[in-house]
Formats: sequence, structure tokens, C-alpha cells
Amino acid sequence: MQVRVEDKTVEAGQGEACGQVLAKALSGKRVKNTLLCRCGQTLIDLTTPIPADCRELEPVSADAPEGLEVIRHSAAHIMAEAVKKLFPSVKVTIGPAIENGFYYDFAFERPFTPEDLEAIEAEMRRAVAADIPFSRRELPRDEARAFFADAGEDYKIEILDEIAKGDTVSLYSNGAFTDLCRGPHIPSSGHLKAFKLLSVAGAYWRGDEKRPMLQRIYGTAFASEKDLKTYLHHLEEAKKRDHRRIGTQLDLFSFSDEAGPGMAIWHPKGELIRTILEDFERREHLRRGYHIVRGPQILKRELWERSGHYENYRENMYFTAIDEQVYGVKPMNCLAHMLIYKSKVRSYRDLPLRYFELGVVHRHEKSGVLHGLLRVRQFTQDDAHILCRPDQLLEEITGVVRFVQDVVGLFGFDFEVELSTRPEKSIGSDEDWDRATTALTEALDALGLPYEINVGDGAFYGPKIDIKLKDALERRWQCATIQCDFTLPERFDLVYTDSDGTRKRPVMLHRVILGAVERFLGVLIEHTAGALPTWLTPVQARVLTVTEAQDEFARQVMDRLREAGIRVELDDRNEKLGFKVREAQMEKIPYMLVIGDKEKELGGVNVRLRSGENLGLKPLDEVVLLILADCQEPFKRGGMSYKFCSQ
Repeated sequence: MQVRVEDKTVEAGQGEACGQVLAKALSGKRVKNTLLCRCGQTLIDLTTPIPADCRELEPVSADAPEGLEVIRHSAAHIMAEAVKKLFPSVKVTIGPAIENGFYYDFAFERPFTPEDLEAIEAEMRRAVAADIPFSRRELPRDEARAFFADAGEDYKIEILDEIAKGDTVSLYSNGAFTDLCRGPHIPSSGHLKAFKLLSVAGAYWRGDEKRPMLQRIYGTAFASEKDLKTYLHHLEEAKKRDHRRIGTQLDLFSFSDEAGPGMAIWHPKGELIRTILEDFERREHLRRGYHIVRGPQILKRELWERSGHYENYRENMYFTAIDEQVYGVKPMNCLAHMLIYKSKVRSYRDLPLRYFELGVVHRHEKSGVLHGLLRVRQFTQDDAHILCRPDQLLEEITGVVRFVQDVVGLFGFDFEVELSTRPEKSIGSDEDWDRATTALTEALDALGLPYEINVGDGAFYGPKIDIKLKDALERRWQCATIQCDFTLPERFDLVYTDSDGTRKRPVMLHRVILGAVERFLGVLIEHTAGALPTWLTPVQARVLTVTEAQDEFARQVMDRLREAGIRVELDDRNEKLGFKVREAQMEKIPYMLVIGDKEKELGGVNVRLRSGENLGLKPLDEVVLLILADCQEPFKRGGMSYKFCSQ
């Protein structure tokens, strides 16, 4: 048969491996740099025969996303082979590639130590140097089960018992290690050019707290040493930027086992940041035509059943009983907003209606995934629901996307867009899902925004646009989302009277701009390494005296700044100036206003920035204007305005 490879058409014999076919069309160097083949949507090992219906074959190299994923998956197998060699009593479970790396879970009688990781990595390097080939074979399920039973691999048997009898499964071998795996894999261990084992953590088998605790070894792998070094540098930088460390250093928030995991406790400066941010959000939503509303924290179980949350989301919810009536603690705010809509008769002239709530919600996250502010059990969403006519849908979706663009630009973030489609567990008709997906697609196309399709990751009631922020270390963070929903208006019998007097259903958009306020602040702290924008910083300026002779003038300076709306503190301690400056820099205070005898005499201040730059002696009125302009500059850039909160 004839197969096209890039710009050439070559003959391929029956059962010929994809690597052999590529060799006929590509130069030796190109073939050497190829890890696997793609035929349509199927990825194939170089040693695997191409399908009989394959008419076009594409080489996949290490620097392609699919190539990098296969490198990482293969690294997990090479690691498992090394672990089995060093610790023969280990039982293996699963070892997938993940974003930026890989892991493998092992059942072992004791935790792995840092010294164990060093030994495992050294054994992996020996395997890489030996350039051991990966080989694939297919077996009937029962034969594969017998193979792993003989090896004492109980976890593999559990996986195989979920596969139908008579089915065929594939096994991959590298060295003395054989794993149950769909593949594909790199041709041999020598193609693993750059890798590093990172850490060990506990993980329950299949994420179930009632199942055995396993040892999870994390690692990372890249196509080149340069890429690996860059990533490891980012990891070190991420440790320095860890919002939990910075939050403690700046005295913003804390967590307490006494209060319970996943519940942030906000200290005065942290709560001031939240207040300023939430104040900005309320003003900006009002400016854009939203109504501010508030719903109860708990609602009757029957409402959650009607919405579909009880059937599709209850494992993430908390429930309580009052007077023998079961209530659900809200994990989101949409139900109360629909009840507000239903509280009176609506006309087509009333639409769109935009309800905004900074709503506190609770979600039952497993303890193993809790992570500072980035994953908590109680958080505040900048949640809104837009109820509109179908003919208003495009304008409303594009309006929300522009809103997101304005706000993330205010904080200096770039972003990427994903369109998440219908998941397996969902409610609503095929027609409604198609209409909703089409509406989101048309809005993104109208805005000219590139996007990726994230298959099956939509909400259970509708598809969504996910906007992922890119931080200073090029990490992606899910924050804003826009969900299009034809289903809940049907379930809650939401209607409006159209111009011809008929009753019709509105469409509902669920959307957040920042997402969870806690999560956004955690991301922002790491993005800025704690040096928040001046308008959001709890202390915008600190007045530093050289000696007590300047104390009276320093208090006059502080009063003048406060009158202008600037959040200011006075440091008149009997400490050396250098100590005071270093402490203010550590606290990320944007402006340090130093007052000595000269500044007192001339009625000005010596301005130092947290970056270390010294602006020198300036008149007080000029300094006030300088700080105010710094606060306003991001808003002017985005075409917004904001009167920030003074202390």
C-alpha cells in the first residue's frame, strides 16, 4: 500500500513497522530524531506495524508535545524498572506522564528516603547508558492476568479484573521490567536525554482514602538538558515565590489545625488586601451593568436535587440537617440567583439581567490536594449569572471575555484560552449542549482569540470557556471561566414574556472573573514575589526617621499622605536607618520616605523604592502625586478608574 510521509509517497508492505516506513521517506538524521509516528489521531511506536488503513504517516520528535509526553511516560517505566531492581519486594501500580513530569506509585513497607531517590536516579542513568529497547506484545487478558499473578503484582491484577474477558491487552518491557500499558513509548532508554527525580509523597491507591497508602515518586524529563535546567531553575524560583512562605513573611494569612484544614485565617494586612480587591470588583461590576445580590449559605436538598448538583456533585458538598430537613451548604451561587429571577414576572425588555455576588462557598476537597490558598475548602467566588435572550448571547459572552481581558491585564498577566466540552457525567439534551458549545465558539471566533479544545472537561450542566493565567514563571493557572447553560433555566422553569406575548426560556451564563479570591491572591503573590501593585499593597508608604529629632515632622508627613488617601505607616523606632530600610524592603513596601535633618529643614522626604532605587530628595506634594499616579497607572492603561481605599 502507498503511504504519504510529509511531501513523499512511499510503498509500505503489509505488517511493516512505522519506523521502517519513515526510513524510506526521511533522511537518517530525521529518523534518528523521531520517537514515534502519528497516523490520524493514533500514536504508534516505531516498532509497531502501521494500521492497514493508514494512508498518511507523521513523524513525531522529542520537542513535540506528544513526543515530550511519551518521553515522560517512558521515564516512569525506566524509573519503575530501577525501583524493582533496587527494592525487589516493591509492588507497582501506575505511572503516568503529568504536566511538566511524571510519577509512579509503589506499595512498599517503608517510605522512600532522599538517599533512595539518589540510588534510583543513579540506576536509571545506568539503564539510559545501556540504551535498553522498549518492546511491546499483546496478550489475552487472562494470560496477562496470570503473568502478573505469578509476579505477585496485586494492583495490576485489580486493573485487569476491570477489563472484559476475551479482550486483548498490551504489555511493554524494558530490561527486566514488564508493565501493563497502552503505550506508545520511546524506542529505547537511550532516548531519555534529560531527567531528574524530584520528590516523594504519599498517595492513596486510586485517590481513595479508604485504600492503601502508596509511595509516589515524582520526576521530570525534557527533550534537552537546557530545557531541564531551565525548568529546575523555575522550580527553585517557585520555592522563593511560594505564597505560603511570603504570606507568613508579610503577615497576611495563616492556617491552623485547630480551625481545620483548607480554611484560611486572614490577618489585618491580608484582609485589607482582600477588602481593596473586593471593593474594586464591586465598583467595576456596577459600572458594567451588574446588580449586586446575595444568597443564603445553605439551601434545601430538594433544590440541589432539582439543579442536578445532588446527583452529579454531592461528593464535593457538605450537608446538614435542621428540623429534620436536609440542607446543602452551597458550593456555588447559581441557585439563589435563579430564585431572584423567579421572584417576579420578567419581560424580554428586562433582559439581560446580570446578578453578581462575592459569595462564600464550601467544597469538600480531599486533604491530600489542599495547598495554601491555591486549593482550599472555603473560598469566595466573584460569581455572576447572566440571564439573557438567545439573540443576546453572543454580545454577553464577548462582554465577559473583554471584562476578563481588562482585569487580568490590570495585573500584568498573559493568558491562554480553552473551550471545555461535554463531560461523560452531564445533564441536558444533545441539542442544548450543541447550542451552548456553538455560542461559546462563535464568541471566541468573533474576538479572534486562539483556543484549545479540552474534550470532556465542561461543567455537568454546560460547556465552558476556561481562561488560564500565565505567571512570571510561565505556569498556567485556571481562574476565569464562562459557562453557557440552557439546562438549568429549563429545570427551574425560568421564563420571560417575549415581544409577541409568548413565554420563552432565557439562557444562563455562569461566570467568574478572578475565580476564587483566595486562589487568585495566591497566584498574584507568586507572580509578583509578594511585591503587589501599589494600589493593592496594604502599606503603600512608610516614613522612616533617622533620629527622634524628626519625629514631629514625620507625623506631619504621615498626616498629609493619609489626607490624600495613601496608606502609610511611621517607623520612628530607635533603630539604625539601614535596618529600617531593609525591613521595609523585606515587607515589600513600595515607598520608603526617609526623613533626616536636611529633609526636615527643606520640608521634603528622601524617596527610596522597594526595588532598591533611590529617587533622592523630593518635595512632599510631588511625592504624594507620584504615589497616586503609581496607583492609577494600571487603571488608566486598561481604560478603568478606581478610587482606592485609604486606611
